[in-house]
Order: sequence, then structure tokens, then C-alpha cells
Amino acid sequence: MKHISILIPLGQSSLVNIEGSLQILSEVNVVLAAKGKEPLFNIQLVGLAQQVPQRNGLFTITPDVLINDVQKTDLIIIPSMQGDQAKALEMNREFVPWIIQQYSQGAEVASLCIGAFLLAATGLLNGKPCTTHWMLADEFKRTYPEARMIPSKIISDEDGLYTSGGAFSYLNLLVYLIEKYAGREMAIKIAKSFVIDIDKPSQSPFIIFEGQKEHTDEEVKNAQNFIEQNYLEKITIDQLADKFAISSRNFQRRFLKFTNNTVNEYVQRVKVEAAKRKLESGRMNVTEVMYDVGYTDTKTFRDVFKKITGLTPVDYRNKYNKQVEEPVGR
Repeated sequence: MKHISILIPLGQSSLVNIEGSLQILSEVNVVLAAKGKEPLFNIQLVGLAQQVPQRNGLFTITPDVLINDVQKTDLIIIPSMQGDQAKALEMNREFVPWIIQQYSQGAEVASLCIGAFLLAATGLLNGKPCTTHWMLADEFKRTYPEARMIPSKIISDEDGLYTSGGAFSYLNLLVYLIEKYAGREMAIKIAKSFVIDIDKPSQSPFIIFEGQKEHTDEEVKNAQNFIEQNYLEKITIDQLADKFAISSRNFQRRFLKFTNNTVNEYVQRVKVEAAKRKLESGRMNVTEVMYDVGYTDTKTFRDVFKKITGLTPVDYRNKYNKQVEEPVGR
């Protein structure tokens, strides 16, 4: 039987992550019991205190055990911790050496949504791919630059370390873990029971690009604003460097450092974000939108759009535009 530790952090945590993980993993045991089989999981809520108030005292969680009571576990689940992540980490720093110790003893560790911040604080994600809620991906990159943040991913899996994307994508990670521990048939049954869209590959279609401007380089910010206001024009690195009186090489380095995008990538993302808004509302077809955001080649537009969003323009329009009555040409 595998021992699963669902952490109960101090401060404000995702009750949905905690209860959802408990309920879904417990259902595996229910299914097995109905077949006359032994349970697969021994699930415990593991905390730092006997009582953990949540939502300003509206709820209180009583962990089954404290971390010092758990000598060995097989899987640690870290729920999303809300609010300022630096403060949340400081409140829950006692978890860090315990997680490291358990991992060294063979435990696997799964973080849900922005629970990745606590997992990264252990150093275990250094050099490894990971994901989190796309809205905090840039903050994560600044805080933990040695981890390989890939915000488009729904799930990451390497060396017994798992992370999930934003919000309810934690459900996909739970089903993924169930498949690993209990097999594909059980994973499908659980996914159907809880109406979870199994094997979802990416959170790219949900990402809203607003630029990465929480930095201190004013000239790079000005360049970002210029791109966003003039994306229909042809914008080159040399043009921007001359405009802000910076050498091209220095400008490229600074722009990449503070935005995590090359200039070309940034222009593409601005154009695609504009295209997404046009595809979500109104009755313009894909070709009209393509020209309206500055592309003239159908294949190029389709390839760039799909690379960034994970969907073709027509699939995106059909998914998000209620006014679509019939598919338009791809």
C-alpha cells in the first residue's frame, strides 16, 4: 500500500486542491473495494500544526498527523498556497527539509498549481522541467531561475517530481498519477466518474499574454509598449535599438533577460493575442483576422498561432466564439 501525504500548509491554501486530492485518490480505494481487492492508498493529511485555519477562520483543517509523525511516505502532494509566495514560504519553511529527506528516501513529490513555489524552494526542481499557473510563471522564473519553467505544460514529470498547471489542471495530474500507480483502466474510470478531461496536453489555450513588465528596465518597458502599439508595422531589433539609443547586441540581451522572449517572439505573441481577441468575438473569419493582425501568409499565421496557443486559429475560434455557427476553412 502506498502512503500518500497531502500537505496542509499554514496560511491560505487551496481547499479545492486538498479536498479534491483526498476525494479522488480515495475513490481508487472505493473502486478496488467494490471488486473485493485491497486498498492501494493510505492517504493522510500532514501538517505543521494540530489546527490550520483557512479563509480567515471560516474553515479549519485538522491534519491526521504532523510531519514529524511521518517517518516514510511514498508520495507528497503540495497544494496551491495563496497570496504572497515569499510570505507563504516563510510560514511553511519547516516543510522544506522534510520534503528533501522524504525524497532522498524514495518518495515522489507532486505540486499542484502554484504549490510549485514550495517544491522549488527545496532545490529539487533545479535543472528540471516544471510548470505552474501561467499567471505566475514569470514570477516563478524570477524567483527560481535554475528550474526549467515551461508554462504551456499541463503536467511535468521527471525523476519522481511532478508539477501541474493552473487551477483545475491539478485534476489532470491526479489522473496521471492514478494511471501510473493503478493502471490505465483505473485512470479512465476515475476520469469518467469525476468528468475530468483526460490526457489534456497543454494549458496554452488558456494563457492570456499581457507582457512581462514587472521588471526595472524602463527602456525595455518602453520597447514593449512600442511593440504593443505598433505591432502591425514591421519591427526590427535594429529599429528598436536605434530608437532607444542602445546597441543591438545589448538591447537583445536586456530584452530577453527581462521579458523571457526575443523581440521576434514578443511581436508574435502580441499579434497572436490580438488575433485571439478577434477570434473570440465578432464574426470575422480566420483569414480576415490574419490580415487584421498583420500576417499575409496563411501557413505562417497558422503555425505561429498553434505554437503559442496549442490550437489552430479555427479550432480556437470554434472553442471560444459563441457566434460561430459552422466551421470556417482552416
